[in-house]
Amino acid sequence: MPLQKTEGPVYNPNAKKDPSQQVQKDPSQQGQRDPYDVLAKKALQKSAQLPVRSDAPPNAIDPKKETKMDVKDKKSKRVDSKVSSKKKKTGPEERAVPPWSLAGFTISPEEIARFESNPESLKAFGGIKGVANSLRVDPAKGIEGSPADINLRKDAFGPNTYPVKKAKIFLEKECGVTYYVRMKAYVLETFRDETLLILVCCAIVSLVVGLTTEGLATGWYDGGGISFAIVLVVMVSSVSDYQQAQQFRQLSAQKRKILINVTRGSRRMKVSIFDLVVGDIVQLNIGDQIPADGLLIEGHSMLVDESSMTGESEPMAKDEEERPFMLSGCKVMDGFGDMMVTAVGMATEWGKLMATISEDNDELTPLQERLNSLATTVGKVGVSFAVVVFIVLVCRFLAVVDFKNFSGSDGKQFVDYFAIAVTIVVVAVPEGLPLAVTLTLAYSMAKMMDDRALVRHLSACETMGSATAICSDKTGTLTMNLMTVVTNWICGQLRTSTSIDQEVNTQVTEIIFQSVCLNSNGNVFFPKGGGPPEVSGSPTEQAVLSWGVKLGAKFDEVKKSCTVKGVETFNSTKKKMGVCFSTQEGKTYVHWKGAAEIVLDFCSKILQPDGTMIPLDPEKMVELKLIISSFANSALRTLCFAYKELTSEEVAGLTPERIKENGLPEGDLTCIAIVGIKDPCRPGVPEAVARCQAAGIKVRMVTGDNIHTAKAIAIECGILTPNGIAVEGKDFRVMTVEEQCELLPNVDVMARSSPTDKHTLVKRLLEMGEIVAVTGDGTNDAPALHEASIGLAMGIAGTEVAKESSDIIILDDNFASIVKVVRWGRSIYVNIQKFIQFQTTVNGVALLLNFITALASGEAPLTAVQLLWVNLIMDTLGALALATEPPTEILMQRPPIPSTTPLITNVMWRNIVGQTLYQLSMLLVLHFKGYEILGLHDETWNPVTEKTEREEELQTIIFNAFVFCQIFNEINARKPDAMNVFEGLYNNHLFLYVTLFTCIMQALIVEFAGDFASTVGLNWQMWILCVCLGLLSMPFAAAVKLIPVPDEPFHTYLFFWRAQEHHIVLSEGGAITAVLVGQKGNDEGVQYPEGTKFLEAVIGGETVRVPMPTYPSPYPPPTEPFFSRLRYAFFPNTHAKAPSATRAAQVPKPGVAWSDKK
Repeated sequence: MPLQKTEGPVYNPNAKKDPSQQVQKDPSQQGQRDPYDVLAKKALQKSAQLPVRSDAPPNAIDPKKETKMDVKDKKSKRVDSKVSSKKKKTGPEERAVPPWSLAGFTISPEEIARFESNPESLKAFGGIKGVANSLRVDPAKGIEGSPADINLRKDAFGPNTYPVKKAKIFLEKECGVTYYVRMKAYVLETFRDETLLILVCCAIVSLVVGLTTEGLATGWYDGGGISFAIVLVVMVSSVSDYQQAQQFRQLSAQKRKILINVTRGSRRMKVSIFDLVVGDIVQLNIGDQIPADGLLIEGHSMLVDESSMTGESEPMAKDEEERPFMLSGCKVMDGFGDMMVTAVGMATEWGKLMATISEDNDELTPLQERLNSLATTVGKVGVSFAVVVFIVLVCRFLAVVDFKNFSGSDGKQFVDYFAIAVTIVVVAVPEGLPLAVTLTLAYSMAKMMDDRALVRHLSACETMGSATAICSDKTGTLTMNLMTVVTNWICGQLRTSTSIDQEVNTQVTEIIFQSVCLNSNGNVFFPKGGGPPEVSGSPTEQAVLSWGVKLGAKFDEVKKSCTVKGVETFNSTKKKMGVCFSTQEGKTYVHWKGAAEIVLDFCSKILQPDGTMIPLDPEKMVELKLIISSFANSALRTLCFAYKELTSEEVAGLTPERIKENGLPEGDLTCIAIVGIKDPCRPGVPEAVARCQAAGIKVRMVTGDNIHTAKAIAIECGILTPNGIAVEGKDFRVMTVEEQCELLPNVDVMARSSPTDKHTLVKRLLEMGEIVAVTGDGTNDAPALHEASIGLAMGIAGTEVAKESSDIIILDDNFASIVKVVRWGRSIYVNIQKFIQFQTTVNGVALLLNFITALASGEAPLTAVQLLWVNLIMDTLGALALATEPPTEILMQRPPIPSTTPLITNVMWRNIVGQTLYQLSMLLVLHFKGYEILGLHDETWNPVTEKTEREEELQTIIFNAFVFCQIFNEINARKPDAMNVFEGLYNNHLFLYVTLFTCIMQALIVEFAGDFASTVGLNWQMWILCVCLGLLSMPFAAAVKLIPVPDEPFHTYLFFWRAQEHHIVLSEGGAITAVLVGQKGNDEGVQYPEGTKFLEAVIGGETVRVPMPTYPSPYPPPTEPFFSRLRYAFFPNTHAKAPSATRAAQVPKPGVAWSDKK
């Protein structure tokens, strides 16, 4: 029963305070100001809003940042507090008065919490009404809601927050002046790299040997140069990690920004959970997450999932009498109601729980896992090269060294060789791959946020690039969710006006107003100063209530004139809602509202304008269904209103227990009205759908609306194609699995679908091998969102349950934003491939150059410091430049990227090999013939006096040319498969900044680093030569792109003689149980050829063995002539293509034998 109907005084904020409820003042305080007034004035003075902790849980307001103070001050204050606490007496007269008591409240949150374990004590206190009075709350009007009142309650009961653990920071401001670096967070994390630690040891040894042999003046050059390079790499990596962590933290903070409906000062409004205070009246609906602890003051069919707090798996029924206690962090699974907040922040159990845990962002995406595997493989290759180089260098040194005159410089040579080997490992290990993924994910997440998409799970960013199907809701996603009643049928007559004709008598008008105002969970607020009424609720409720107000309904008067006895809430399964109420005349009615054709099936009569009723015969039924179809064909959403007057016997049997068990009576209804609600299509949706179709993505509409309405909207949006079909959920759910799989490729629209139908649709598409993105907004959509490859929840209309089950939240509920997410998902994969191509080229050239020269001449032209600088270019700077490339429209003109596609494609292999051959050839020529070609010596060249200087100059030229090759190759990597690599270059400012920074740093290293980097200054002719050698890589790359490559990955041709293994997925009722492929011999009693492969599947507890079918290989056998196999490898289109990958849950069809292709 609603709380406002109970007897007893109700708190009135304008009434004078009861002296009996005032806190008694101490005699010494006579003449002082009232504590309530003091605190109120203090609250008014605190105009600065508290900083917001936006990643807090649903009951969080950000705490104040702790005031900075010196360590000595903190220690002294702690000591003083300990001493004072020992000396201070704790007598009753000297205890501090609680803040809530000072503010004039007569109950604490702890006392309210104790009521839960002893409900009888709550009744003894006066029930919920007594608690409301103690908290100075009017249940009907809410708290006063003024700034002073809000701040006063925050001071008295605390903010809705919990202590925030300090995040790792890189730079912290101290007293507004000084800054210091906290190395523990990111710098030490960077030093966990084993190769860097080995290099540090190498630098230490080099310093010791150099200082011992060469003295302090020059002995520290080599070791100091390596140390400086290490510090530079560590600092740049640490700053980059810090910036990405900051981005992830800021983006994850958006996940907790939730708006809730509260009543303050008789006005319903939306406020952030960050502004919730004790005493607020919160409106809860199905799918909401309870933002604080509270008491249910009025509820209808409330079911709450408390598993997150109590571990109870079954939803708990809530009511005002027996179970009014609501726990923060739990979710409303059904029903709606009003809750009075009694505890916030650390006073709630959820707050105490969240204070002990922190969010884990160490989530690895599938692409990161694949890249880690690739990095491990490449690292092993690099280690092998380093070991061989070190052994070769040492062996050559041992062959020529004079052991009788062995000196410290000879020992230092060993250290140099070891440093080169370790640095080769540093360069070979592609540490930039994980960094590139992190950068591109952070960059893409930030840009998705700008495009109104909040990423909850990082893996969804990548998966969206592979999406092949999108199952979208209609309302709010494809349409604007701005609903208006544009036409109606009332009492047997079709009307387009928003007024009631005079022929409709007062009794019928009253019935219409009751149906509109009472059978609703919305609200209408009429401002005291005039102005248009403020209508709140769901978009459908707002449309109906606005229509009712235009008809002349007085919302508050209708509410007060009737007493609600029971409510049956709306959900996606029933598609209708009902209310039972009694009037002041003693009559009891049941009113229903919902999907027109569903409610109409329960009707047997039609209400006439004069208040009489006529039977709903078959002819009238056909007429009304034609009206519904005409509304639906005009893309209107249809609702039907019906009612029934209950007899005294029916009223007597309509107890609360019967209502909960059987629901409200729904038979023998009288049809009142049918309305058509217009929800216009969102601008840009047809274009977005067309872009998806061009990108190879199938868009399907899944809606609970009438099939005619769904088809009309689908045609307007371009979803329903000429060859597409529309089905209803009731027809789809009775089909067999085979029939569903056969039908789904042509299904464009599913209407009147239940959440179970949507879940089944998603499940079938996944079994067919599709990558499915699904939108959802309701609580019942959670299974489909969880099942889908990517769950997309709506940020405006979506419930908290749907958002928690999703991977990405579409903040503006717009389908066009989903298309932008797909584009960013594809961009992530493409950017990573660009970086892999760039880094693999650098790795290959650096490794092969040092390897070949070490074997041939016993020297490595690239020193440790130089390789560390190249490593910095590859990893951090290269990732910054290539991983932040913005997406282009050409990405949406390609088919989806399968998740099984190799990271390095044939096009990339072609570019990598071409660039490696050019750079390696050019650098080897410089190394072995550079003196002659460049004229670095004259006819009187003396190797003893001039060789060292000339060698350093040649090594500097090689190093300089190598770096500029990478700078220009970085531009080549922007467009792996396009000739114009400069397209869009000037739009990527970060790429330009990185390129400019690299050029400037390279010039400084060459000209000024000297012995640190083993470089010497070059004249302008040599600078032009180095730049030109690097620039030549661009036309060479363009020429390489003219070489055709096959569509199938190269590795498939390397192993074409291997038999193709086919996997069969056995399922029972659509559920895949277990699959195992292997050679197990023969079944009992059946003879199979030797070597036959079998599949074992556990179905219903029984193991079933099925022989694997064998098909002829589609690839040329080894006996085929070499040129025939080569022609097939590079030009497979000259023959019939191999069969495409078989979808799961289908037995693969035999391929075409090679003998049949010829």
